[in-house]
Amino acid sequence: MLIGVPREIKTHEYRAGLTPESVKVLAGDGHRIIVEAGAGAGMGASDDDYRLAGAEILAAAADVFARSELVVKVKEPLAPERAMLRKGQVLFTYLHLAPDAAQLRELLASGVTAIAYETVTAEKGGLPLLAPMSEVAGRMSIQVAAHFLERPSGGRGVLLPGARGVAVARVLVLGAGVVGTSAADVAAGMGADVVVLSRSQAGLDRLNAQLACRGMRARTMLTDPEVVARELRQVDAVIGAALVAGALAPRLVTRAMLGLMRPGAVLVDVSIDQGGCFETSRPTTHADPVYIVDGILHYCVANMPGAVPRTSAYALNGATLPFVRKLAGQGFRAALLADEHLCKGLNVHAGQLTCRDVGEAQGVSWVDPLTALESGS
Repeated sequence: MLIGVPREIKTHEYRAGLTPESVKVLAGDGHRIIVEAGAGAGMGASDDDYRLAGAEILAAAADVFARSELVVKVKEPLAPERAMLRKGQVLFTYLHLAPDAAQLRELLASGVTAIAYETVTAEKGGLPLLAPMSEVAGRMSIQVAAHFLERPSGGRGVLLPGARGVAVARVLVLGAGVVGTSAADVAAGMGADVVVLSRSQAGLDRLNAQLACRGMRARTMLTDPEVVARELRQVDAVIGAALVAGALAPRLVTRAMLGLMRPGAVLVDVSIDQGGCFETSRPTTHADPVYIVDGILHYCVANMPGAVPRTSAYALNGATLPFVRKLAGQGFRAALLADEHLCKGLNVHAGQLTCRDVGEAQGVSWVDPLTALESGS
């Protein structure tokens, strides 16, 4: 199969869909790989690195999209990229369609087969292609909160671990999945007072067990709006880590609740790709990451791991490469029909929406992915 890797064009996105090491594996499988010039520069991979791995380097994204049977990316295709997609082509990337009506509309119109990393499932549960970036984003969220709590950055002027005779900062984490656990791990490790709220007791139990293995702890509680409101009064930073796979993130903090918080506190919304879990959230970029609402700093960068591409691209490829090999080796239809977990990643096929959660979020009709695939279109 002819596999294409375009350069990412989202603001300050430095990852690439395939690393040179992944290209070498795929070339060894007998596939041809074309890579847009400069695609890996931001993560320290040169065009020569890709050539040595077996790829052909093309000068323009248009050439990569025009020739590729399978396009492997990192972030959702932006409007200029969507215009280059075509019927019969396969796109494998993060999509996050639930809050993005324009992207959904244009993917359906293109006729492309679009498989979303974030809805592929695993035999033992979980989201194996989302988990690596959730871990990175969760860990980064505490770095971000620490930075923006500094007074020159607009924050309260609080140091997370405090100082001798001065109380430590309090960090509230909303959600106990991969993001929440990773955030709690780093925050506790830095010496902050960590509180984690979740609707899942099982999730809280897993988080507590993981922290205990590292000699750390957090205070954990089952959540409801009253509990959230009570905790907001005392926190310096809030990490939004709530997720419903494929669907819009639940709104856990309303604008009215911001009035309960201390001026200069920081909200970091890691759920922003799925619409955000704060009512006042809107996507931002690494170039312009924060804004203030009612005295509270909001950080809502939609591609947080793009800032650490060397770490995140290799972590992502470790998870995605086996699925790329299946899609390329078996053909997308056979691969999806043979693997129910990969099939859960199918969001769009031949002009049809095939993800129920996206359909419900957008108010658009959808069909079962197996039905779409077996129709032969």
